[in-house]
Amino acid sequence: MDKKDTEEEDHPLKNNDGKAVENNNDMSGEKDVCIKKPNRLSRLSKIRTAMFFGSLFLCLTAVFAFSFIIPCPVRPFSERTWSIQYNNSVGYPFLATEDVNKDNVQDVLFLFKTDIASKLNVSCADEGFQSPCFFLSALSGTNGSALWVKPISDGDVQLVECGIHNLGGVNSVGCVGIRKPGVILAIDSTTGHALWEKPTGFATEFTLIKPMLKVPDVDRDGVEDLMVFLFAENELQSAVFSGKNGDRIGQGWRIGTDQPSGYYTHVTKSKANYVLFYKGSSIAAYSVSELCSYTAVLEAKPTAQDPDWEAQRNSSAGFIPVVASSSSGKIRYILSVPGRYYNNILVVRSEVSELLDGQKFQTLWTVNTTSILSKPALGFFKRDVLSIMMELETGMNRKKIIIIDSNTGALQWEFDLNLGIARQNPAVLNTGDHRSTFLFWGVNSPDSTNITELEENLFMFHPSHPNALLQLNNHTENIIMFSAALFERSRHACYILITGPNTTEDPGTLIVSKRKLKEDISHSKVIWFGTEEVNTEGIRDDFFRMRYSSH
Repeated sequence: MDKKDTEEEDHPLKNNDGKAVENNNDMSGEKDVCIKKPNRLSRLSKIRTAMFFGSLFLCLTAVFAFSFIIPCPVRPFSERTWSIQYNNSVGYPFLATEDVNKDNVQDVLFLFKTDIASKLNVSCADEGFQSPCFFLSALSGTNGSALWVKPISDGDVQLVECGIHNLGGVNSVGCVGIRKPGVILAIDSTTGHALWEKPTGFATEFTLIKPMLKVPDVDRDGVEDLMVFLFAENELQSAVFSGKNGDRIGQGWRIGTDQPSGYYTHVTKSKANYVLFYKGSSIAAYSVSELCSYTAVLEAKPTAQDPDWEAQRNSSAGFIPVVASSSSGKIRYILSVPGRYYNNILVVRSEVSELLDGQKFQTLWTVNTTSILSKPALGFFKRDVLSIMMELETGMNRKKIIIIDSNTGALQWEFDLNLGIARQNPAVLNTGDHRSTFLFWGVNSPDSTNITELEENLFMFHPSHPNALLQLNNHTENIIMFSAALFERSRHACYILITGPNTTEDPGTLIVSKRKLKEDISHSKVIWFGTEEVNTEGIRDDFFRMRYSSH
């Protein structure tokens, strides 16, 4: 191998360069191409780099803007507990929760009577009423501040209901009130402003049978209408009012001469709606479409009538007898209990209560309910299996709390305690484990003959600890209303109390308060009635960590 070949192997690039130089004259065009290509690639590379850094700059600018410049929505801070006091006032048995100011936190609506309006920045005279008068008020669920206050009556208030949709023909939720002498009015829950106010056309003396019934659009103005039942001039009557403007639709219809203790609405398997009036030990059912057509003297929107129910109609009496008058015990309450395919009917009597098949009226089970004290509550003792909680007086100032299976009537849990003086219905909050927390009032004292008259205890029970109760709080004031609710979806479980004098007593100090359950749990007393050793602090921690469900 000669010296030239060795040099080419050791320096190949040098060898190529040498060739390019040697053939300069013959390959000048090819050389030009080689020079132009690197310039074009370099230009494209610079453009790509500029686009990359430009995109990066825009992304960083957007991140910076959303992080520091554009404020995020501020989540309202909910106080764990708040209490509002009204002097020289009396309470009314009405309490509702609703998101009035649209901050995703439930607010409190209640009714009270007072003659002191300076604190409220509104007076009875604003609506032409004499003082004292009734005020409907909405309090913020976050801190108890007044969202609005509305004078509604200086006479007797017969009915107040909230949570009624599309009142006034607007896409909002409102409240309806009926006062003597015969005026019906609607109020926008968001603002407290009156949507409409109209005379009812009722007789001078009347008694309303609560609650109000929402019925299909009778006058066909695009808004559901309102039906009320009243006992006047020795007969039970029905009347329909327009949900859009409050006008009376048609004339009153005479249903019968008996004044019922109350009524309940039932939805059958075929989605037909029936009204069940109960008095004594009997129940008489009427279809909603039938009541609308008679009352309004107009052709109501067609609603299906259930063939199973209609087959049992008493043609001569004009109604469907659900329970014979020979049944034992006075009917105290009627509740709808969901079944597998349709709702069943729980008839709660003063002696024996029974669950009726919602289609055939057959008795599914019975349970002894002598001296029932309050309206039963529905919850879940077992996961996704509906249960019924009842309070029964057992004598000697004692009562028993029982929880029974809604499918069989079998006893699932019971507890005895002193009665106390509170007559509030128990409350239920569903938990994230597909069961429920049960809240009820009583007095935990081993000596039933030595009880502080005004002492009341709120107890909390959850099936995860069947041998334990939490004693949450003590109250000595007269309790007018009690309710439990989730103030925020799936969290912030609370209970609301209205304490003080009621409408039959002299004015005094009225207090509306909200307490978060966790606040009371952290200071609660664990009552253990099992035989084995137990870690009470661990039980309290389990209740404190409990999650709640809106479903």
